[in-house]
Amino acid sequence: MTALVERSAKAVAAPGTTVVAVSPEMGPESIESHYDEALSVPGLLTEIASGEVSGVDGYVVACFGDPGLDAARELARGPVAGIAEAAMRTAAYLGRGFTVVTTLSRTRGRTWELAERYGMRGLCRGVHACDIPVLELERDPGALDVVTAACARAVEEDEADAVVLGCAGMTDWAPAISAAIGVPVVDGVQSAVLTVQALVEMGLRTGKRDEFADPLPKRYTGLLRDFGH
Repeated sequence: MTALVERSAKAVAAPGTTVVAVSPEMGPESIESHYDEALSVPGLLTEIASGEVSGVDGYVVACFGDPGLDAARELARGPVAGIAEAAMRTAAYLGRGFTVVTTLSRTRGRTWELAERYGMRGLCRGVHACDIPVLELERDPGALDVVTAACARAVEEDEADAVVLGCAGMTDWAPAISAAIGVPVVDGVQSAVLTVQALVEMGLRTGKRDEFADPLPKRYTGLLRDFGH
């Protein structure tokens, strides 16, 4: 799936933009719960810290829960975009309302929280689950058909003008689903890549005046001892 994300990102990146997709060395194999999300953040921040050392200009967090986004913005010099935020903001340009089709139903609450946080609650008409686990998206040969059907139902039920795909593992499906159901379908990976690329080209980065300033120096203990500053 990391290779899939990299291919999708490179497909829209401008000439001269280098895309490097990485998967943290520690953490859950997929993120499908609050527990998974919490334990994914140290690995994510390790990759951000490594990118800062190697001179990375900007970052995309390729999980629809946007885990660790605020913490990543504290660490990074350049802009950081989560795929949920980027996809929702992109969908907002395409009509009066959008609907989200995600993986498991237990993740729907998190999506609603993010819509509220990003000021998209009024535009988000609904959040629907196809009930396919993240890793099964690339293993189940019938997954695309199931997600396409879920998107069609969501559009009709919510009277939505666009669909947001709620998982990075769906990143290459947007064109096929859009052709099948007749409305714009937004992929968060490509939306986030283009968002970060545009911000970098404009010379813009996260404001560091207050909340997103560098973390305060302090000692961390136990498994987190290497995270101190």
